[in-house]
Amino acid sequence: MAGALRISVVVPALNEAAGIVAALRPALREADEVIVVDGGSADATVELARAAGAKLVTDAARGRAAQMNAGAAVASGEVLLFLHADTRLPEGWAAALRASLAARHWGRFDVSLDAPGRLLAIVGAMMNLRSRLSGICTGDQAIFVARAAWRRVGGFPPIALMEDIEISRRLKRVAGPPACLRERVAVSARRWQARGALRTIVGMWWWRALYFLGASPDWLHARYYGRRRGRA
Repeated sequence: MAGALRISVVVPALNEAAGIVAALRPALREADEVIVVDGGSADATVELARAAGAKLVTDAARGRAAQMNAGAAVASGEVLLFLHADTRLPEGWAAALRASLAARHWGRFDVSLDAPGRLLAIVGAMMNLRSRLSGICTGDQAIFVARAAWRRVGGFPPIALMEDIEISRRLKRVAGPPACLRERVAVSARRWQARGALRTIVGMWWWRALYFLGASPDWLHARYYGRRRGRA
């Protein structure tokens, strides 16, 4: 029965023309539908996504949580997979996902950063280990969830930052621990390269610690993004 489950891939995007087609190709090859939810891109993201064969949602409010919820609302699949626009799914991802749902209600993939270097390889390995130990998944890991579990938690919480952390906490409570698939998604290393790997790691842990200590997502968003408004 798991093999018959329809999979909808939802891709929130904002000014991702440089990489959107590369992200969509492996998703389109194996998904039953791929929905790109644009947050008001000023580049060719929408045109490229449409030409590649994705469905488009262009009237969603800007912000990753809002865009992913908008895509899920129009999706037809029994399984929802949320894919960042700078992440590429591996060959055979759909079969692995369906097989995992025979035992679990949600999950994610392992990650590898798409740039050479021992330090970045260690970063990816630590992200995967942390997720296995904590049961908390991040958006980079291509979170997927059965629609029934999705409905039980009410989708992504309408918060400005840490929506992936929060939905993981809620899914753990109502649906149990995630399936942690060994198949690896390739994640762009651009933020680690731009900010420096160690600085990025420390920053990620710092922001998450503040969130777990009770800091407001709006407050965190304002300080994390500075004057930049919204994201996808």
